[in-house]
Amino acid sequence: MSRFASIAFFVGFTTGFSPALAQPPAQAPAAPARPARPTPPTRDPHTPGYVTARELPDGAIPPADADGNFIIGPTHTPATEMVANDGVPQGTIVNFTMESTDSKIYPGIAREQGTFGTPDPSDPAKLVVTTSHPAHYTRRVAVYVPKQYVPGTSAPFIVGADGPDRSLFTALDNLIAGHKVPVMIAISISNGSGDAQGSERGLEYDTMSGLYAEFVEKEVLPLVEKQAGVKLTKDPDGRATMGGSSGGSAALEMAWYHPDLYHRVLTYSGTYVNQQWPSNPAAPHGAWEFHEHLIPNSPVKPLRIWMEVGDRDLLNPNVMRDNMHDWVVANENMARVLAAKGYHYQFVFARNAGHTDRGVKQQTLPEALEYVWQGYKAGGSKN
Repeated sequence: MSRFASIAFFVGFTTGFSPALAQPPAQAPAAPARPARPTPPTRDPHTPGYVTARELPDGAIPPADADGNFIIGPTHTPATEMVANDGVPQGTIVNFTMESTDSKIYPGIAREQGTFGTPDPSDPAKLVVTTSHPAHYTRRVAVYVPKQYVPGTSAPFIVGADGPDRSLFTALDNLIAGHKVPVMIAISISNGSGDAQGSERGLEYDTMSGLYAEFVEKEVLPLVEKQAGVKLTKDPDGRATMGGSSGGSAALEMAWYHPDLYHRVLTYSGTYVNQQWPSNPAAPHGAWEFHEHLIPNSPVKPLRIWMEVGDRDLLNPNVMRDNMHDWVVANENMARVLAAKGYHYQFVFARNAGHTDRGVKQQTLPEALEYVWQGYKAGGSKN
């Protein structure tokens, strides 16, 4: 695999980050250990202030061609497409790795083990992290190439966070064979390690900018084409993103800041909360800004969005207590503002479900993929 030239600095104009910011000041006291997450309460989808949603019979899922809000569960039986079928053509998986030393965009950071951060005394919505520093990582990339792909042709594709995601590949085998989604490539990219503020994963996924999409475009996709022997479409209507938790907010960030690159978004328990670090004055409340200001105050973008949240999803799992860390409220707010702006979206509230709930994903992923790819025509641009 060809490598990019190694460098010792980070191009951080978009995020406002530089390695100097990651170095703790001399004699800086260690940040306190990250507190244990409280047990989230079970939320009622009919809570006043939540969006009005259609409650489906237990075990049912929404139609793949229906916009709007739906309630599912409490039973989550895996969809038939989530099981490998010997009678279905099996795609090929091509694996490779990327080193942090080869990246001009993300040369790597890490937060010291056992530390977290402290709220800024002047602004509880801002977390101060003093224990983040440059660090090496190795990133895994898994590329799914369907059996039906014709070499040399330009293919639609989906980019997934926190990979490799084998369940996605199984679903695509069955959905493509059933002519329910286009013949597409799937690119499942692991994060750069860690979680939340001060980590590489947090920097990549929680930063409110187009930088992660640019990283994928400039540093990942060329390697995908070379290593897997495929050609990827340049048509944004033939490009989708997906992820769970912060990977979900990253999926929306990719499309929101770069609708020239992506039009289709799929998220489980999207972290549409205030988790960005370093602080960015252009989006001071992190991904909470999506439903607080950005979507309501911006012209409608050509995006089609599928979202899910669980009734026991996360609530205030850190020290900030800024009223911007309730995953259920954040996703409910997202559904409200998307509806108000007239977006094509489907929102699923799952009963008996936790954060990025595996059972819910096993039940809903095929339908979610079908919904996200509704209206796709190769060479066209209807979403």
